Amino acid sequence: MMNRKLEQSAQWLQRVGVASAAWLSTAAWAVNDLPGGPAVRQLNLPEPATKIAAEINWLNWMMLILCTAIFIAVFSVMFYSIWKHRKSVGHKAANFHESVTVEVVWTVIPFIIVILMALPATKVLIAQKDTSNADLTIKVTGYQWKWGYDYIRGEGEGIGFISTLDTNQRILSAEGKPAGDDYLLKVDNPLVVPVGKKVRIITTANDVIHAFAVPQFGIKQDAIPGFVRDTWFKAEKTGDFYGQCQELCGKEHAYMPIHVKVLPQAEYTRWVEDQKKKMAAAADDPNKVWALSDLVARGEKVYAANCAACHQPNGKGAGPIKALDGSPKVLDADKMTQIHVLLNGQNNGAMPAWKQLSDTEIAAVVTYTKNAWSNQTGQVVQPAEVAAARKG
Repeated sequence: MMNRKLEQSAQWLQRVGVASAAWLSTAAWAVNDLPGGPAVRQLNLPEPATKIAAEINWLNWMMLILCTAIFIAVFSVMFYSIWKHRKSVGHKAANFHESVTVEVVWTVIPFIIVILMALPATKVLIAQKDTSNADLTIKVTGYQWKWGYDYIRGEGEGIGFISTLDTNQRILSAEGKPAGDDYLLKVDNPLVVPVGKKVRIITTANDVIHAFAVPQFGIKQDAIPGFVRDTWFKAEKTGDFYGQCQELCGKEHAYMPIHVKVLPQAEYTRWVEDQKKKMAAAADDPNKVWALSDLVARGEKVYAANCAACHQPNGKGAGPIKALDGSPKVLDADKMTQIHVLLNGQNNGAMPAWKQLSDTEIAAVVTYTKNAWSNQTGQVVQPAEVAAARKG
């Protein structure tokens, strides 16, 4: 009997130990509110950072209160009538037909309610669509699965770059180890804008439908291949603000975050100057003939910024993503095989096209993959070959 009790106690302690370990592992993943992003146990809309977002919040509460008041009033009258005039206390059903007064009342009152809802909602909707007189215009292009930002008008005109989920975040996700308040929201190159300036966002897409959305700005605009749509925001405060693609765009949909950094005007001006210096330094002569070592060094950086998130830094791939280490297409003596994959994509977009990269960047990353890991082919791809493939 004593042995049985000891055995039951041991089993109980084991269960407690398992439960405690599970709780501790969950606690280790605990996160805090992310300023400019999601909050823990968030129930309401996020704190607005633009006037439009503030008006959307007000509309949300106004509609909720009005609909709740109508619900309470209608159902109170209904339940009162049912209870007060029930058959068990002697009431008999009335037999009557149309009443002009009743019909006028139940037509006019809903009409007034609809107008009360429609007027402020229409005002906000019209304001959301007014993209005129923008201080800054940025073209946002959705790719599977990253964002391209091109500053096409205003301070910073000519700047362009790709924004991709931070490689370490992708690795943490693959290993099932979420970490940090900005988990799956951290990017390598955030969109940078000045505070207090009207920013027009022009959206389009390179492959499938995406949606550019930043809740605290009150913006959400679909990015559709072959179409140009626009929206705008005017940030009222500095800081970091986060969003995500809000259109189901493929298997990597969860790894397509948006990070907008709002800076004071002076800091934004310095950022623009720094970006233009970097662009000038990185400008390449498409006719330049590169040495193998230089292309490999350049290609390693391009790979880390654009390819490692899916194919992994070691080139081994993950799940359905093909490995590049030992890949027949990478090892193929015909260099155009791999060049065409990067320019056009393959497998119905599972491998997206990378036409947005420059000829030098594509030549560098192809050369790198052909000479990295176990792929020691010695093959070199020059920018001129990529340029010819684009035209072909």
